Formats: sequence, C-alpha cells, structure tokens
Amino acid sequence: MNVALSEVWPAISLTLRLAFFSTLILMVIATPLAWWLTVTRLRIRPLVEAIVTLPLVLPPTVIGFYLLVFMNPTAPLGRGWVALTGETLAFSFSGLLLASVIYSLPFAVQPLRTAFQTVGLAPREVATTLGASPVRAFVSVVLPLSKRGFISAAVLSFAHTLGEFGIVLMVGGNIPGETRVISIEIFNRVETLDYSGAHLLSFGLLIASFLALTLTYFLGREQR
Repeated sequence: MNVALSEVWPAISLTLRLAFFSTLILMVIATPLAWWLTVTRLRIRPLVEAIVTLPLVLPPTVIGFYLLVFMNPTAPLGRGWVALTGETLAFSFSGLLLASVIYSLPFAVQPLRTAFQTVGLAPREVATTLGASPVRAFVSVVLPLSKRGFISAAVLSFAHTLGEFGIVLMVGGNIPGETRVISIEIFNRVETLDYSGAHLLSFGLLIASFLALTLTYFLGREQR
C-alpha cells in the first residue's frame, strides 16, 4: 500500500512539535538539576539521582499509569489543570508533553552532568576568586565549556521523544490529530497489515535515531 504524506503528516507534525517543546522544557529543568547533582554534597543526592534515573528502569506503562492517576480530574494535579484551562490533562497534548518530559529527563540530565564533571569545579572557582559571582561564573565559564554536553542532551532528548510509545499511548490514547504520534501510527498500520507504511515510518525513525546517536558519540569524543 502506498503512503500519502497527507495521511501521516498529522502524526509527524504532532511528534515533531512534542519533541521540540519537550526538549526545550527539559533543557530548562535539567541544567540546574544536573549542576546541583554535580556540586552538592548533601546526603539526599543518591535519592534524587534514583528519582531522576527511574524512567530508565521502569516500564513506560507503569509511569503512564501513575501519571493517569495524578491527571485524573479528582486528583489535585488534574483538578487544578481543569480549573486553570477548562480541559482535562489526560488524553491531551499537554498531558503528552508532561509525560514526555518526565520520561526523557534522564536523557537530558546525564549528558549535562557528564559535561559539568568534565569541566570540573576549578574554572568556576578561579572565576569566583577574580570577583565573579557564582551565577556569573556559571554562566560565563561553565556553560561555554559545557556546550557539547548541551548539544548531546538536546539531541538525545529530541530523539528519545520521537520514539516514545508506551507512555504516550497510556497518557494520550490514540486520537488522530491530537495525540496520535508516529510510533502509534506505526502500530496502527501494523495492525491493519499496512506493512509498507509501517516500514516507511519505522525507517525514518531508524535514520533519525542513528544520526542522533552518531552526533552524540562524536561530540563525546571531541569533549574528551
């Protein structure tokens, strides 16, 4: 069966939009979190590390289930969202975005933390002794030296969001044009025996993932 672009474009467009905004939010959240994990000596650090890394070991359906529980209009989060927007958080793009940010958080934090550890604390301390405030030292010294880590974190977060399936299916369902992303479109085409369409979409994700990993490893080698 031939695949018309008009048939799959809503899923492609939705997936790209989800990946873009997820990556943007992740960079804002992961930067201070990764820095705190790098410099802190508090005893709760292992607990925070475990929470951040949890999506790597938990099945996506488990995370999706508990997110659905919290997004329920009777729960504080779901009730607050309904009061604020008039819409439910589950089975919406906003719900997908929240789920993607939580599920992809380790893919943003780990590269940034590695980059901060590679830079070390010495450059920041030198800048501080020269009169720079801690914030200015971080912005003017640490961030430029960690730019490859930021690129790696953004690329990995974007690519990981492109391939999400279990958690987006649990939280967003399969609503055409609203929550049906590429991975769910592939699943639908396999169910309807449209293997050519599934192959075309799968091959696109394969190429995107391969390029993302190649870029990440190249940047990692250059940073070392």
